[in-house]
Amino acid sequence: MEGQEGIQEPHLALAHKLFLLTHPDVQDIDKVRLREEVLDSVKADDMAPLYENLAASSVLEMDPVILESMRAKIDEELKKLDEKIADAEENLGESEVREAHLAKSLFYIRISDKEKALEQLKVTESKTVAVGQKMDLVFYTLQLGFFYMDFDLISKSIDKAKNLFEEGGDWERKNRLKVYEGLFCMSTRNFKKAADLFLDSISTFTTYELFPYDTFIFYTVLTSIISLDRVSLKQKVVDAPEILTVIGKIPNLTEFMNSLYDCQYKSFFLAFAGLTEQIKLDRYLHPHFRYYMREVRTVVYSQFLESYKSVTMEAMATAFGVTVDFIDLELSRFIAAGKLHCKIDKVAGVLETNRPDAKNALYQATIKQGDFLLNRIQKLSRVIDL
Repeated sequence: MEGQEGIQEPHLALAHKLFLLTHPDVQDIDKVRLREEVLDSVKADDMAPLYENLAASSVLEMDPVILESMRAKIDEELKKLDEKIADAEENLGESEVREAHLAKSLFYIRISDKEKALEQLKVTESKTVAVGQKMDLVFYTLQLGFFYMDFDLISKSIDKAKNLFEEGGDWERKNRLKVYEGLFCMSTRNFKKAADLFLDSISTFTTYELFPYDTFIFYTVLTSIISLDRVSLKQKVVDAPEILTVIGKIPNLTEFMNSLYDCQYKSFFLAFAGLTEQIKLDRYLHPHFRYYMREVRTVVYSQFLESYKSVTMEAMATAFGVTVDFIDLELSRFIAAGKLHCKIDKVAGVLETNRPDAKNALYQATIKQGDFLLNRIQKLSRVIDL
């Protein structure tokens, strides 16, 4: 499962196709093509366990002949691998024994037998001494975790990798881990940490087994826009040469980034509308689509209002290329949710900002937390008195 430069790991490419197969926005004609591609991949790698699961969930049709053929090939290959392990244990050295066990681990990963793959990876780890080789086993486990979107497995594997790095480990693997952790953070809606990890990895990206460099830049820009302030965005993203060399290949992303920074809000909304389909059809971002839409709008509305003490709703609607009613409805939701610090004077048709400064905000938060703590202490004292 090691990714070569520029080549995505086939299992993760297959996982994306499976995601699209169950997506309601993908057209039926595309699903027919995707179904054929998935079946070809399943047959090519003898993924009998996955085939059974897909047939049970009606993604693919069950063909007993195909299933039996795959099982026969799996049994034959396992027999060869077990013979190789036995031979290595009897006649060869420790490194050959480890290699034989690793081959069996990779075979279980290839046929998509998750439980046996994890068991065999543990056996292989017990035969492994070098920290670098142990790290490679963790990367195999992480890829398995992303294939099944098993966040518990991913989280434990990342923690394990960090502990291994305390024993040693090279920079190349450390940089690769940052991308894995960034993808995990993005998939679990921790966009701020994801942006920091992705930005740290821009100049050292080698994790092609997860996704191509274009996709990495796509994720980096999207997470940065809702996480960084204007100054940091300019330094780390807008002017970053690594991003500028690739960003033009991704539709609407250049306009999305530059129009936000240049305060061209009408262009920003048009570019954002073009990007929504890509976000919706992305396996890792899709669960957070509505959340991301809200966060981006919060950023852009806050940036616009930052320049004004008060502004007419008509002027704001014109700047964004939308109607006054739309702006009224949008802002009222964000104000009620505490995302925007302003109030709407409906009679005058004016927005008045009331941004609290950082010191006041900290003061209010301290008072609120202090009241909460006092209430808890009072409740506790009543229990103790009883």
